[in-house]
Amino acid sequence: MLAHAAPGGPAYAILGRHIPPGGINDIDARLGLNISVWRQFAIWWWHVLHGNFGTSFVQGRPVMDVIGAYATRTLWLYLLATVMALAGALCLGVLHGVTYDRAGGRVCSALELALYAMPGFFIATLLSMVFCTWLRIFPAGGMSDLHLDAPGFADRLRHVVLPATSVALFVTPWLARILAQSVHTERGRDYVRTARARGLSPTRILLRHVLPNAVRPMITVLGYCLPAMFSGSIVVESVFDYPGLGWLLWRSAFAHDYPVLIGIVLVVGIATLLGNLAADLLNGVLDPRAVYA
Repeated sequence: MLAHAAPGGPAYAILGRHIPPGGINDIDARLGLNISVWRQFAIWWWHVLHGNFGTSFVQGRPVMDVIGAYATRTLWLYLLATVMALAGALCLGVLHGVTYDRAGGRVCSALELALYAMPGFFIATLLSMVFCTWLRIFPAGGMSDLHLDAPGFADRLRHVVLPATSVALFVTPWLARILAQSVHTERGRDYVRTARARGLSPTRILLRHVLPNAVRPMITVLGYCLPAMFSGSIVVESVFDYPGLGWLLWRSAFAHDYPVLIGIVLVVGIATLLGNLAADLLNGVLDPRAVYA
């Protein structure tokens, strides 16, 4: 409904601004847009249930072929961003949890709040300005150098580091705050006091006893981070001109390419459900006491 409510239409993207008389009606009739939105929605679901997700208005290719060409790049971006987010959340969350009621904990809390409040486009622009313009360590955009005929793993990694860092910083403070609260709670449990009475070192208590129990809530929340990561990647991929699903969604919205736009939303929705399921299953492995009705 939102896609069709936007002003304009695919005819402008196909024919340009100077549309001949009757051109809009001809394009709408050819694309099946001259009927009510409700009928279009019903027809779309009928085709989806038969494995047909439609054809891109702009590219003229099947929607799943278009999405598949960009999904692998976003998957690579998400995997690296998830590793970065988990590493950052573990370091920041454990430090915050150990120093929860002290000055260090307040500093960590302020840092988490500052990162959480920063918009994705600001983080991406700041990283691009520092590491691309000033230091010239990483490339400013794209997914490989244009002068390379066959870009290798190292070149692709250089291009994805900054976008992945921007997406990771989008969810790291959320995960770190949950882990910090969990670490602080677990450190007050009876089994921790028993371990201290037995003479175990604080580091061993933290790593062997507290952290395995404290990390479970963070793993559960990680499954819900996929929509947040995708919403952040829409802006991040546009800033770094990284051709992933977020980049494709942004351009499909501007071109009113409804089949691709709705197909991406459907794929992300299914991926969110699968991510939540995977998080619940992993939480059940980490905690055998977890029972799901």
